[in-house]
Amino acid sequence: MTPQRSPSLLQSFNHAAEGIVHALRTQRNLWIHFAIAVAVLVAAVGFGVSKLELAVLVLAITFVLVAELVNTAVEAAVDVSSTSFDPMAKLAKDIAAGAVLLAALSAVAVGYLVFSGQVARRSSRFLDRLSDLPAELTLVALAVTVIIVIAVKAYTGRGTPLRGGLPSGHAAVAFAAWMAVTLLLDTSDHRFLISSLAFIMALLVAQTRVETGVHSATEVASGAVLGALTTLFLFQAFG
Repeated sequence: MTPQRSPSLLQSFNHAAEGIVHALRTQRNLWIHFAIAVAVLVAAVGFGVSKLELAVLVLAITFVLVAELVNTAVEAAVDVSSTSFDPMAKLAKDIAAGAVLLAALSAVAVGYLVFSGQVARRSSRFLDRLSDLPAELTLVALAVTVIIVIAVKAYTGRGTPLRGGLPSGHAAVAFAAWMAVTLLLDTSDHRFLISSLAFIMALLVAQTRVETGVHSATEVASGAVLGALTTLFLFQAFG
């Protein structure tokens, strides 16, 4: 029997690339991580971060992507070895998913530390001009957003005012609230932190609408853009 030869260095690289490509084709979360990574790197170049900050961002991004790939490998191995429900198999998947969560949280913390000062400085003038606007304008912006959502749904004939259809009303209101909170913040040092938390909450609202199957990603994205732009326009026009 002829012994099996070990793969060459080129073949090893090819196998590794095939694994990454397969994970990208089959894992939606990995696509999301890659898209966020590209956006973060482009933003880092645009804001002109230092080489050290860029290196830390690259390491954090790599950490998240590696954790997601390992999670995918663990899930595949568990699915192959388990033909029926096994509590230990579920535990293995949960632990691997937990590793991805920790990596993502650390990457978010790194991103905040790198970008918070840059964004705060560049947006301070714009927000200072809008910080004195009346709070009542926020209620008007939310009301107008809801009216536009209902009108669009009535025109397209898709969904109900509170469920389904284009655009997502929940996402529109959530992102309208985020924009209003951002524009109404005073000149305190916590402006960027509070705005970031409001943005994350809006993202979570949008994500739940997609995961529950009520809306598609396009419907949620259109609602988010509608809510944010409507609020921004009203603050600019009547502030």
